Amino acid sequence: MSDHLRGILEGFRSGELSLEGALGQIRLLSYRAVDDMAKIDPHRADRIDVPEGILAEGKNSSDLVSISLAHLEAAGSVIITRVSPDQLRALRAADLPETARLTWNERARIVVIKDGICHPIRGKVGIISAGTADIPVAEEARVVAEEMGCEVITDYDLGVAGIHRLFPALERFMDVDALVVAAGREGTLPAVVSALVEAPVIGLPVSTGYGMGGDGVAALLSMLQSCSVLSVVNIDAGFVAGAFAAKIAVRRRG
Repeated sequence: MSDHLRGILEGFRSGELSLEGALGQIRLLSYRAVDDMAKIDPHRADRIDVPEGILAEGKNSSDLVSISLAHLEAAGSVIITRVSPDQLRALRAADLPETARLTWNERARIVVIKDGICHPIRGKVGIISAGTADIPVAEEARVVAEEMGCEVITDYDLGVAGIHRLFPALERFMDVDALVVAAGREGTLPAVVSALVEAPVIGLPVSTGYGMGGDGVAALLSMLQSCSVLSVVNIDAGFVAGAFAAKIAVRRRG
Protein backbone atom coordinates (compact mmCIF):
# COMPACT_ATOMS: atom_id res chain seq x y z
CA MET A 1 0.00 0.00 0.00
CA SER A 2 1.38 3.43 -0.90
CA ASP A 3 2.27 5.92 1.83
CA HIS A 4 -0.15 8.42 0.27
CA LEU A 5 -3.10 6.02 0.33
CA ARG A 6 -2.21 4.87 3.84
CA GLY A 7 -2.20 8.50 4.99
CA ILE A 8 -5.68 9.05 3.57
CA LEU A 9 -7.06 5.95 5.31
CA GLU A 10 -5.41 6.85 8.60
CA GLY A 11 -6.82 10.37 8.30
CA PHE A 12 -10.30 8.92 7.86
CA ARG A 13 -9.83 6.55 10.83
CA SER A 14 -8.67 9.38 13.09
CA GLY A 15 -11.54 11.63 12.04
CA GLU A 16 -9.33 14.22 10.33
CA LEU A 17 -11.04 13.37 7.02
CA SER A 18 -14.72 12.81 6.37
CA LEU A 19 -15.85 9.85 4.32
CA GLU A 20 -16.51 12.11 1.34
CA GLY A 21 -13.16 13.84 1.79
CA ALA A 22 -11.32 10.52 1.87
CA LEU A 23 -13.21 9.26 -1.20
CA GLY A 24 -12.40 12.48 -3.04
CA GLN A 25 -8.69 12.16 -2.33
CA ILE A 26 -8.65 8.48 -3.33
CA ARG A 27 -10.31 9.38 -6.62
CA LEU A 28 -7.55 11.92 -7.22
CA LEU A 29 -5.02 9.10 -6.88
CA SER A 30 -6.33 7.70 -10.15
CA TYR A 31 -5.41 10.55 -12.48
CA ARG A 32 -5.22 14.30 -12.78
CA ALA A 33 -6.57 16.23 -15.75
CA VAL A 34 -4.32 18.83 -17.39
CA ASP A 35 -6.61 21.29 -19.13
CA ASP A 36 -8.46 19.41 -21.88
CA MET A 37 -5.43 17.71 -23.42
CA ALA A 38 -4.10 15.12 -20.97
CA LYS A 39 -4.90 12.92 -17.97
CA ILE A 40 -1.71 12.18 -16.11
CA ASP A 41 -1.22 9.18 -13.80
CA PRO A 42 1.15 10.46 -11.08
CA HIS A 43 0.45 7.58 -8.68
CA ARG A 44 1.18 4.77 -11.12
CA ALA A 45 4.32 3.92 -9.15
CA ASP A 46 2.17 3.46 -6.02
CA ARG A 47 0.09 0.84 -7.84
CA ILE A 48 2.64 -1.07 -9.92
CA ASP A 49 6.06 0.28 -8.82
CA VAL A 50 6.68 1.76 -12.29
CA PRO A 51 6.46 5.54 -12.73
CA GLU A 52 4.58 7.11 -15.59
CA GLY A 53 6.86 8.31 -18.36
CA ILE A 54 5.83 11.26 -20.50
CA LEU A 55 6.55 10.66 -24.18
CA ALA A 56 7.62 14.00 -25.64
CA GLU A 57 7.49 12.78 -29.21
CA GLY A 58 4.47 14.25 -31.03
CA LYS A 59 3.71 16.89 -28.38
CA ASN A 60 4.19 20.61 -28.89
CA SER A 61 6.53 22.27 -26.41
CA SER A 62 3.85 24.25 -24.61
CA ASP A 63 1.68 21.20 -23.93
CA LEU A 64 4.71 19.17 -22.87
CA VAL A 65 5.74 21.78 -20.31
CA SER A 66 2.20 21.98 -18.87
CA ILE A 67 1.94 18.19 -18.56
CA SER A 68 5.42 17.88 -17.06
CA LEU A 69 4.85 20.58 -14.45
CA ALA A 70 1.52 19.05 -13.43
CA HIS A 71 3.16 15.65 -13.02
CA LEU A 72 6.05 17.16 -11.05
CA GLU A 73 3.62 18.90 -8.69
CA ALA A 74 1.59 15.73 -8.13
CA ALA A 75 4.38 13.15 -7.88
CA GLY A 76 7.53 15.09 -6.98
CA SER A 77 9.39 13.84 -10.04
CA VAL A 78 8.83 13.32 -13.75
CA ILE A 79 10.55 11.33 -16.53
CA ILE A 80 10.23 12.77 -20.03
CA THR A 81 11.40 10.60 -22.94
CA ARG A 82 12.37 11.23 -26.60
CA VAL A 83 12.88 14.96 -26.03
CA SER A 84 13.73 17.16 -29.04
CA PRO A 85 16.12 20.14 -28.87
CA ASP A 86 13.20 22.62 -29.01
CA GLN A 87 11.37 20.77 -26.26
CA LEU A 88 14.51 20.70 -24.13
CA ARG A 89 14.86 24.47 -24.42
CA ALA A 90 11.23 24.91 -23.37
CA LEU A 91 11.63 22.63 -20.35
CA ARG A 92 14.79 24.44 -19.27
CA ALA A 93 12.94 27.76 -19.53
CA ALA A 94 9.92 26.52 -17.57
CA ASP A 95 9.00 27.97 -14.19
CA LEU A 96 10.24 25.11 -12.02
CA PRO A 97 10.11 25.14 -8.21
CA GLU A 98 13.30 26.53 -6.68
CA THR A 99 14.05 23.15 -5.12
CA ALA A 100 13.57 21.20 -8.37
CA ARG A 101 16.51 19.88 -10.38
CA LEU A 102 16.42 19.16 -14.12
CA THR A 103 18.80 16.50 -15.49
CA TRP A 104 19.35 15.92 -19.21
CA ASN A 105 20.75 12.67 -20.63
CA GLU A 106 21.78 13.60 -24.16
CA ARG A 107 22.33 10.07 -25.42
CA ALA A 108 18.99 8.78 -24.16
CA ARG A 109 17.17 12.05 -24.95
CA ILE A 110 15.57 11.89 -21.49
CA VAL A 111 14.84 14.72 -19.09
CA VAL A 112 14.30 13.90 -15.42
CA ILE A 113 13.00 16.59 -13.08
CA LYS A 114 13.00 15.97 -9.33
CA ASP A 115 11.81 18.08 -6.45
CA GLY A 116 13.57 16.60 -3.42
CA ILE A 117 12.81 12.97 -4.35
CA CYS A 118 15.54 10.48 -3.40
CA HIS A 119 14.90 6.75 -3.74
CA PRO A 120 16.81 4.21 -1.61
CA ILE A 121 18.79 1.63 -3.56
CA ARG A 122 16.54 -1.42 -3.84
CA GLY A 123 18.25 -3.67 -6.39
CA LYS A 124 20.97 -3.99 -8.97
CA VAL A 125 20.48 -3.97 -12.75
CA GLY A 126 23.05 -4.61 -15.46
CA ILE A 127 22.81 -3.17 -18.97
CA ILE A 128 24.88 -4.32 -21.95
CA SER A 129 24.86 -3.17 -25.56
CA ALA A 130 26.10 -5.09 -28.57
CA GLY A 131 27.34 -1.99 -30.41
CA THR A 132 28.01 1.68 -29.87
CA ALA A 133 24.98 2.55 -32.02
CA ASP A 134 22.78 0.71 -29.50
CA ILE A 135 23.85 2.92 -26.59
CA PRO A 136 21.04 5.54 -26.81
CA VAL A 137 18.34 2.90 -26.25
CA ALA A 138 20.43 1.18 -23.58
CA GLU A 139 20.84 4.53 -21.82
CA GLU A 140 17.07 5.02 -21.83
CA ALA A 141 16.79 1.73 -19.95
CA ARG A 142 19.52 2.83 -17.54
CA VAL A 143 17.84 6.12 -16.63
CA VAL A 144 14.50 4.45 -15.98
CA ALA A 145 16.00 1.71 -13.80
CA GLU A 146 17.91 4.30 -11.79
CA GLU A 147 14.77 6.39 -11.31
CA MET A 148 13.07 3.29 -9.92
CA GLY A 149 15.74 3.10 -7.23
CA CYS A 150 18.18 0.58 -8.67
CA GLU A 151 21.95 0.63 -8.83
CA VAL A 152 22.83 0.22 -12.52
CA ILE A 153 26.11 -0.98 -14.02
CA THR A 154 26.76 -0.84 -17.76
CA ASP A 155 29.19 -2.12 -20.37
CA TYR A 156 28.83 -1.25 -24.03
CA ASP A 157 30.09 -2.52 -27.41
CA LEU A 158 30.32 -6.24 -26.56
CA GLY A 159 28.71 -7.68 -29.70
CA VAL A 160 29.25 -11.17 -31.09
CA ALA A 161 31.40 -9.90 -33.98
CA GLY A 162 34.12 -9.67 -31.32
CA ILE A 163 32.74 -12.05 -28.76
CA HIS A 164 36.05 -12.30 -26.89
CA ARG A 165 35.15 -8.86 -25.46
CA LEU A 166 32.08 -10.30 -23.74
CA PHE A 167 33.49 -12.93 -21.39
CA PRO A 168 35.74 -10.76 -19.17
CA ALA A 169 32.98 -8.12 -19.03
CA LEU A 170 30.41 -10.62 -17.74
CA GLU A 171 32.34 -11.05 -14.50
CA ARG A 172 31.07 -7.62 -13.44
CA PHE A 173 27.44 -8.71 -13.89
CA MET A 174 27.38 -11.92 -11.87
CA ASP A 175 25.60 -10.33 -8.89
CA VAL A 176 22.95 -8.32 -10.74
CA ASP A 177 19.28 -9.08 -10.19
CA ALA A 178 18.34 -8.59 -13.85
CA LEU A 179 20.18 -7.84 -17.08
CA VAL A 180 19.10 -5.82 -20.13
CA VAL A 181 20.93 -6.66 -23.35
CA ALA A 182 20.43 -4.22 -26.24
CA ALA A 183 21.32 -5.32 -29.77
CA GLY A 184 20.51 -4.33 -33.34
CA ARG A 185 21.32 -5.99 -36.68
CA GLU A 186 20.81 -9.76 -36.15
CA GLY A 187 20.24 -9.38 -32.39
CA THR A 188 22.28 -12.39 -31.27
CA LEU A 189 23.82 -11.07 -28.08
CA PRO A 190 20.87 -11.47 -25.65
CA ALA A 191 20.57 -15.19 -26.44
CA VAL A 192 24.30 -15.68 -25.84
CA VAL A 193 24.25 -13.77 -22.56
CA SER A 194 21.14 -15.55 -21.26
CA ALA A 195 22.95 -18.88 -21.77
CA LEU A 196 25.83 -17.71 -19.54
CA VAL A 197 24.35 -15.82 -16.59
CA GLU A 198 21.99 -16.74 -13.77
CA ALA A 199 20.07 -13.44 -13.72
CA PRO A 200 16.93 -12.99 -15.85
CA VAL A 201 17.80 -11.44 -19.22
CA ILE A 202 15.63 -8.95 -21.10
CA GLY A 203 16.36 -8.69 -24.81
CA LEU A 204 16.09 -5.15 -26.15
CA PRO A 205 16.06 -5.07 -29.97
CA VAL A 206 17.38 -1.83 -31.44
CA SER A 207 16.54 -0.27 -34.81
CA THR A 208 20.16 -0.28 -36.01
CA GLY A 209 21.16 -2.20 -39.11
CA TYR A 210 20.08 -2.02 -42.73
CA GLY A 211 18.97 -4.15 -45.67
CA MET A 212 16.59 -7.10 -45.35
CA GLY A 213 15.46 -7.26 -41.73
CA GLY A 214 16.90 -3.86 -40.90
CA ASP A 215 15.43 -1.26 -38.52
CA GLY A 216 15.38 -3.80 -35.70
CA VAL A 217 13.11 -6.37 -37.37
CA ALA A 218 15.73 -9.11 -37.63
CA ALA A 219 16.93 -8.37 -34.10
CA LEU A 220 13.39 -8.69 -32.71
CA LEU A 221 12.67 -11.94 -34.56
CA SER A 222 16.03 -13.42 -33.58
CA MET A 223 15.39 -12.72 -29.91
CA LEU A 224 11.88 -14.15 -30.11
CA GLN A 225 13.26 -17.32 -31.73
CA SER A 226 16.01 -17.75 -29.13
CA CYS A 227 16.52 -21.22 -27.70
CA SER A 228 17.93 -19.54 -24.59
CA VAL A 229 15.44 -18.40 -21.96
CA LEU A 230 14.89 -14.64 -22.13
CA SER A 231 12.13 -12.06 -22.22
CA VAL A 232 11.92 -9.66 -25.16
CA VAL A 233 10.49 -6.15 -25.40
CA ASN A 234 9.58 -4.20 -28.53
CA ILE A 235 12.05 -2.47 -30.84
CA ASP A 236 13.74 0.53 -29.16
CA ALA A 237 11.58 0.05 -26.02
CA GLY A 238 14.31 1.14 -23.61
CA PHE A 239 11.81 2.50 -21.09
CA VAL A 240 9.98 -0.83 -20.88
CA ALA A 241 13.20 -2.87 -20.65
CA GLY A 242 14.61 -0.70 -17.87
CA ALA A 243 11.34 -0.70 -15.94
CA PHE A 244 10.91 -4.47 -16.24
CA ALA A 245 14.49 -5.10 -15.10
CA ALA A 246 13.98 -2.75 -12.14
CA LYS A 247 10.73 -4.49 -11.13
CA ILE A 248 12.56 -7.82 -11.07
CA ALA A 249 15.43 -6.34 -9.07
CA VAL A 250 13.19 -4.64 -6.51
CA ARG A 251 11.13 -7.79 -5.93
CA ARG A 252 14.22 -9.98 -5.59
CA ARG A 253 15.65 -7.68 -2.93
CA GLY A 254 12.29 -7.63 -1.11
